[in-house]
Amino acid sequence: MAPPTLVEALRLALALKPASEGQVIAQRELVASLEAALEARRQRIIISQSGVNWVKWTGLLVQAACTLIAIAMVHCDNRRATAIALWIFATGIGICLVLIAAHTRPFTGDISVRPDALRQVIPLEPSH
Repeated sequence: MAPPTLVEALRLALALKPASEGQVIAQRELVASLEAALEARRQRIIISQSGVNWVKWTGLLVQAACTLIAIAMVHCDNRRATAIALWIFATGIGICLVLIAAHTRPFTGDISVRPDALRQVIPLEPSH
């Protein structure tokens, strides 16, 4: 038998008829926890469907190119200073691009957000 979904668990918790004040408090806390888990799940789905569009990538690359040109123009009288400044900034651009690309899909890959909070609420295997 598969474990209940969050929605089924919420319906079950709301269907309970508490007999004492302690059970009313426990039911209220259970419902609040399930609602928080459902909200976390909704947020996770929304984030998973988002991405970095071409406008942002283009803007970042144009800004990087303009900055590299400005650095080259400032240091044009000293080739060594120009090369060092451009190398430092180009390294920063590369790191920025890698970080943005790595987080384009936040729930896949080596650098990802894991559903640990949801797994605490919904066990993967039914307990016997």
